[in-house]
Amino acid sequence: MRHPVTVWAGLLLRCALALFHGPVVAGAALEDVAAIGTHLDVTTDPKGGVRAHAVLDLPASLAAVQALFTDYEHWPELFDVSMRVGRVERMPDRTITEVFIAHPILPGESRLLGENRVLPDGGLTTTMIGGDFKRYARTWKLSSNGSPAHTKAEFDLLVEPKTMAPDWLVALEVKRELEAHFKLVRAKLAKLDKSH
Repeated sequence: MRHPVTVWAGLLLRCALALFHGPVVAGAALEDVAAIGTHLDVTTDPKGGVRAHAVLDLPASLAAVQALFTDYEHWPELFDVSMRVGRVERMPDRTITEVFIAHPILPGESRLLGENRVLPDGGLTTTMIGGDFKRYARTWKLSSNGSPAHTKAEFDLLVEPKTMAPDWLVALEVKRELEAHFKLVRAKLAKLDKSH
């Protein structure tokens, strides 16, 4: 576990960078996200934590997107944080995943034990059933985008980590991480498309 002074020093540095570079970084990130057909909204939740909603146009078939999202063993490749998969337990109606995430706003490595269920019309829900977070729920709803080579993806997230960081800072980090996540998802789908 990191020393509290180290955690606070990192948080203060991130706050200073966000305040100093906020408009430039946020503006560039928003342009990048808009350019790839994504709408992203991240807000603090009155009960604590952060909520995020996004609508994306993904450059792949619904089946390809579904396969990517349920390739649990390779989830770390879709995120720009230090993450490792502890276990994947597949059952007929659900899959249990255990992942460990290291992030500057989290104390040490945080465990997330999730129950994943595939949605009947396309998509995936992940609900926390254990671990080091206060709350965690994520849903991807997938639908046809009028083209066999594109998929509309609606994303919803509720996350409340156990951290000393204020919710507004968690929201900034979640937004930054999701922007990177969506870019990695699109890049992975484009790479899969070229290999077929």
